[in-house]
Amino acid sequence: MQYDNRDELPDSVKNNLPKHAQEIYQEAFNSAWDTYEDPSDRKGDDDRETTAHKVAWSAVKGSYSKNDNGNWVKSNS
Repeated sequence: MQYDNRDELPDSVKNNLPKHAQEIYQEAFNSAWDTYEDPSDRKGDDDRETTAHKVAWSAVKGSYSKNDNGNWVKSNS
């Protein structure tokens, strides 16, 4: 199931990521949900939802990282 808006995102995303990172997560999740519909397109035994969450977190980590206080902040690179 895709996320139509940020309010539908998992609490672990809503409660930890800044707004822009949530938008990245949502877009990446929805794209992966479409891309990995067919199980043969996925690696390992992960289901469609698990795969989409992994892709979304990877997308967030491309632009954000945790600082020393454990907060997600925009990366300098």
